[in-house]
Amino acid sequence: MAIKLRSSALCLVAAAMLVIGLLGGGVEGVVLCNTDTTKLSLCRPAVTGANPPPPTEACCAVGRHADLACLCKYKSVLPALGIDPKKAVALPAKCGISTPPQCKGN
Repeated sequence: MAIKLRSSALCLVAAAMLVIGLLGGGVEGVVLCNTDTTKLSLCRPAVTGANPPPPTEACCAVGRHADLACLCKYKSVLPALGIDPKKAVALPAKCGISTPPQCKGN
């Protein structure tokens, strides 16, 4: 039970860090999934709105450096940020990066 509680708490903290990074809240970033969370905001325009623009090279550079399989664990928090998880999962392919199998499911 204690391990499950710690795991849940860790997941909650990691999700909060992801939210801060995606919102670009002016908070110093932390490393999550091999990525400085403040850099995740570079990809926000490409995953929000009805017709998002293509990802920028800066966004794709973040994707190439990130542990995408790790980031996929946090797909469930994306709708709360106004991000369509399907658009987020499609982002690596738009950058010429392989989408990890873990990201392709629900």
